[in-house]
Amino acid sequence: MMQARDRLIVALDVPTEDEALSLVVQLREHVGLFKIGLELLSSAGVGVVRKVSELGGAVFLDGKFHDIPNTVAGASRAATRLAVRMFNVHAMGGIDMMRAALKAADSEASAHGGRRPLVLGVTILTSIDQESMNRQLRIPGDIETQVVHLAKLAGEAGLDGVIASPVEIEAIRRCVPRERLIVTPGVRPRWAAAQDQKRIMTPREAILRGASYLVLGRPITAPPPDIGSPVDAAKRVLEEIAAALESKED
Repeated sequence: MMQARDRLIVALDVPTEDEALSLVVQLREHVGLFKIGLELLSSAGVGVVRKVSELGGAVFLDGKFHDIPNTVAGASRAATRLAVRMFNVHAMGGIDMMRAALKAADSEASAHGGRRPLVLGVTILTSIDQESMNRQLRIPGDIETQVVHLAKLAGEAGLDGVIASPVEIEAIRRCVPRERLIVTPGVRPRWAAAQDQKRIMTPREAILRGASYLVLGRPITAPPPDIGSPVDAAKRVLEEIAAALESKED
């Protein structure tokens, strides 16, 4: 069974490699994975993935691949060669694209005798609200229905799980097998600001609803002054996760 530390993913959404590696050194004993996304990849290059790994940090590569199946397959092979623990693709890319990503990761891992990364499907970004989805993206219906549809599609493609806001966790859990992972951004402790996230929840609430992993960035990497250091913030979040897991067992 995963412990509280295993479930915590810290987003290294910082502009420089030095800042990212400093956070890894501070937090590697307290978190399960480090998320490397577009900001850090664009500023530091993919070499930062290897550097985080060399410092003892497992990596979630948040590339959100979304392209034709052949291109995404190539990106998936490259991610697998980087020995990341997990990476993601946009479920809106369709089932053929998701299957291509999984097949490529499988074949690359087999060819090199390594472990295949977990492959996750992004449903609807946590910065999107109902009005944005309907009026700007012109996707009809409600967000929950669309998220569940994409989660089912990801499952049909064979992916290991999905990325979804905490608000949709329970709806997804009702419709997908228990072993499917739900990685949940949009998690904010009560002492942290919501910032640009719109569909949010506390760590305790997200775990109780069935989240497998929680992704937190600025609440840990740049906590409020009264909370203290990134390590202090991480410990607070871990206490909340541990209490929620204990409550679930009861």
